[in-house]
Amino acid sequence: MEEMKELAQLLFPNINKTPEFYEKLYPQRNIKEGARVTRFAPSPTGFLHLGNLFTCTVAYKTAKDTDGIFYVRVEDTDQKRRIDGAVETMLEGLKAYGITADEGVMIDGSQHGDYGPYIQSHRVEIYQAYAKRLVEEGLAYPCFCSAEALEEIKAGQETEDIKGYWGKYAKCRNLSLNEIKENLNSGKTWTLRLKSPGDTTKKCFFQDMIKGKIEMPENVTDIVLLKTDGIPTYHFAHVIDDHLMRTTHVIRGDEWISSVPIHLQLFYVLGFKPVKYAHVAPLMKEENGNKRKLSKRKDPELAVTYYKQEGFPAASVNEYIMTIMNSNFEDWRRANKDADIDLFPFSFKKMSVSGALFDTVKLTDVSKNIISKMRADEVFELSYEWAKEFSPRLAQLYTDYSEYTKKVLNIDRHNAKPRKDIAKWSDIPEYISYMYDETFEKCYNLTGNATAALAVQVIQRYIEIADTQDDKDTWFDKIRQICAPCGCTANVKEFKQNPDAFKGHVGDVSTIIRVALTGRTNTPDLHAIMSLLGQQRVMERLRNAMEYYTKSIEF
Repeated sequence: MEEMKELAQLLFPNINKTPEFYEKLYPQRNIKEGARVTRFAPSPTGFLHLGNLFTCTVAYKTAKDTDGIFYVRVEDTDQKRRIDGAVETMLEGLKAYGITADEGVMIDGSQHGDYGPYIQSHRVEIYQAYAKRLVEEGLAYPCFCSAEALEEIKAGQETEDIKGYWGKYAKCRNLSLNEIKENLNSGKTWTLRLKSPGDTTKKCFFQDMIKGKIEMPENVTDIVLLKTDGIPTYHFAHVIDDHLMRTTHVIRGDEWISSVPIHLQLFYVLGFKPVKYAHVAPLMKEENGNKRKLSKRKDPELAVTYYKQEGFPAASVNEYIMTIMNSNFEDWRRANKDADIDLFPFSFKKMSVSGALFDTVKLTDVSKNIISKMRADEVFELSYEWAKEFSPRLAQLYTDYSEYTKKVLNIDRHNAKPRKDIAKWSDIPEYISYMYDETFEKCYNLTGNATAALAVQVIQRYIEIADTQDDKDTWFDKIRQICAPCGCTANVKEFKQNPDAFKGHVGDVSTIIRVALTGRTNTPDLHAIMSLLGQQRVMERLRNAMEYYTKSIEF
């Protein structure tokens, strides 16, 4: 044991603080029993993708539902792959969907909380203090194997069931203190390895919060704890951080399941109580009848920026994520139509074990429903912010006609069954284009029984009586009045019973007027549209349509 202490001092001469110091510095959190402490631990190496958002939502939701704490810790031990601004961009992305940290690294780069620093590269002395203790206890040792030596070991294990640095392949595991000193004195670089207590005949068991009981072989490899520069590996750093930051639940992708035996072993040798793990299966996509993982290369919808560019409201994305996150959410929503989503009782047990199926068609349906329930002012404000960045032409219309636009967006918004035409803000330019002279595109294609000849008759008579000041009943009565003089019936049932007796019915008459005024056969309430367009604009469009249909008959 004295030799081990001497070795520890040789390896870490500048480390004076002990694990006991840090245990006291970072005490147990003063939170209620059962409260969960979770985290988002990004590395500054990429962008926020849907999988991050999905997993973060799970971590955030379970912390909030239990009056716990959600914090952000930056895992930047791999400095070679660092991308400046990556973390800030990810945190901005999370904020857009209502996920903000209680403590840790903030969007502006500051750190808040009593358990920092929350950036791993600022915590090297902490890791080395625990590494020094492991050496003192004979649970870790320096390894002087070169890259070439490690390649030789790897080549010699082709027929082995277990690969890696272990057993007879652990060349430096049993070096004497004198041998170690010689290597150090000769200037050889070293990594610190765990002296694994694992047994090839034993199993590791743990209860995953999502997948249930999992059994795996114990870890027997002497993994690297500290690299040659003294910076810890992910395995070593995150176990110490989760312990000292008093994390209770680690929510992460299920690609980490294979590492759990290593992590549980580290908790054990360090004398820590293990966290509880919840391993989230990857989001899936159906393609040609088969399921596959969402791919950064193939699927633009994997990037969270896709939803911002398309203009999906954050509320829609959150609603859909909860739909695929918990299998009972849709039943809850049907029973609680207008309830705040935060009131939904999330459960790990209701998550998919094999991977939730992500479907943009379903997202679109969810979003249509969400937007249909919004107030016109809310639709205006949210879509205006989107347009400023992604649709300058729409933004200019909003600027020039703000009050008018709010009235346009309010059409059919407060009905018992509101229309669901808008799924995302990028739908709006096309959806409302006919309400502005600057974007109205004439299109006189008719459907049903409507013909150009009938259109001339209908428009000619309607011009004589159209009044945008009419109330809805008066407006519709006028449309009914012109049916008979044009050879149509105001009764659809009557037309169906004897179609040869009429040129069309009141629906065809309405369609002709609708197409003349909007260029479309399907729009929200035509009376409301006419009221907003105003008398002058309505008359001008009716005359233009009649001129078009008259010419088409002549030719």
